[in-house]
Amino acid sequence: MGPRIRIAYSGEPGAFAEDAMLAYFGGAGSGATQTPDSAPLPGFRQVFEAVTEGRLESDTPGAVLITAGVLPIENVVNGTVREVYDLLLEFDLAITGEVVVPVHLCLAALPGQSLEQIERVYSHIQALGQSEAFLRRRPWSLLTTYNTAGAAKLIAERDERGAAAVLSPRAAALFGLEILADPVQDVPDNRTRFLVLERPAEAGGGAEGASGRGPAGIQGPRSAAHPMRTTLVFGTPNEPGSLHRLLGILAGAGLNMSKLESRPLRGRPWEYVFWAELDADAADPATAAALGDLRAAATMLRVLGSYPRAE
Repeated sequence: MGPRIRIAYSGEPGAFAEDAMLAYFGGAGSGATQTPDSAPLPGFRQVFEAVTEGRLESDTPGAVLITAGVLPIENVVNGTVREVYDLLLEFDLAITGEVVVPVHLCLAALPGQSLEQIERVYSHIQALGQSEAFLRRRPWSLLTTYNTAGAAKLIAERDERGAAAVLSPRAAALFGLEILADPVQDVPDNRTRFLVLERPAEAGGGAEGASGRGPAGIQGPRSAAHPMRTTLVFGTPNEPGSLHRLLGILAGAGLNMSKLESRPLRGRPWEYVFWAELDADAADPATAAALGDLRAAATMLRVLGSYPRAE
């Protein structure tokens, strides 16, 4: 019998990242041939490290195989999860898929309490930002935690009265909390997009050759006819018009750029790299030719992966 396959995500059971993992690898309609075990971890960096090593530090070699990680990249209210962009540049992992999950937030506390008894509200900073209008109604102290479900775990383990968490109804039930207000998110159709990451060897020939195939032993929701997305990061010469010229290469090839964002280049003050998402497949000859021209004109270029766009 081979090693047990596990998928890493940041947070606790009941986290939205676990929802994303189940939707992509084991949910209804995912096309999965088996549901993997999950490996919840306390932070984004730990997920990158576990996928890179293929195992957790506590695992016996060969007993468990971490084949992929699921990480949030963008929310419709709060925008980009910037830490994940920085880690994508730091680690040599490939993006092989994405999934969008609805974000339904409620306020929950230990049973038997009322809104008037709550003094502190815990949650991930993204969830607090997505519930800002509701949270401004009362003079609560807002305290950040590493995860929405982790906020529930903290309150339950401490038996902390006078405290509430912003989290999903599923996470509230898992940790025995009682819902005090539902929903609390500012936007009814709140959603978060998650990326699926793998080691380049498993993704099909390196980060620049990632083609959206699933982790070893797990088959996620993929179709040859599905529209593709390509994520890339590039640097520009520090001279007037350089970004315009590079974007002109993509426009001249007829490539639609659905997202463009700049991030500071760590270790080089006041220098930046640009993250772009193209509605295209890097394996397509015309797209590959345009990326070749972009590489020649840019100071650096990394294609993180081409993968099926989420429904």
